Amino acid sequence: MATTIINRYRPVVAPRLPAAPDQYDPEFIEQYSNILRLYFNQLDNLTGVVLGQSGGRFIRFPYGAFSSGVDQTTTANTATLMTLNTTDFSNDVSISSSKITVANAGIYNLQFSVQLENTDNAPQDVFIWLKQNGVDIAGSTGKVGMPARKGVGDPFHAIYGWNYFVSMTAGQYIEIYWSTTSANVTIQFYPASGTPTKPSTQSVVATLSFVSALST
Repeated sequence: MATTIINRYRPVVAPRLPAAPDQYDPEFIEQYSNILRLYFNQLDNLTGVVLGQSGGRFIRFPYGAFSSGVDQTTTANTATLMTLNTTDFSNDVSISSSKITVANAGIYNLQFSVQLENTDNAPQDVFIWLKQNGVDIAGSTGKVGMPARKGVGDPFHAIYGWNYFVSMTAGQYIEIYWSTTSANVTIQFYPASGTPTKPSTQSVVATLSFVSALST
């Protein structure tokens, strides 16, 4: 889904100042002052865009890092939203269940990973894709082949992830969908474990990082 972003960052070029006359000339002084006044106004506008309220937020680079600490399941061949319930870091990017929403327009890099598990006796497929404001993003679907379980009580598990650049306007949101050919494929949260001691595993991890506000 393409979105046009207005380019407000215009370079400032130093003016050509006229040569001073041999004699004092009030009109020359006025002209000289006007040229400098216009140049300084351009500099003020540029620093305001970059450092002021309208542009300074981009120096702080909007970002969000989110995850899920619960198992996620679905029925076979059903489009299902991945949910997020933990905010790890956030600056003008927020979550509400499945929605990752931006406060500022720009190009963003979405990265995510999913901890998949298959308890079925047969290999199964998983499809993962993106929607922006409820509309499918063409070309975003990934197909993952999940081998059969290794044995009784010993499922096959693997973590998969990738990233996309998306163009978003203020207030738009991204969602991650998935489907599988068997309900025996799930997205799993693993608690901390020992021998050796290992921290817990979030079922879904997603980050959305600001890349640029400039149009291409």
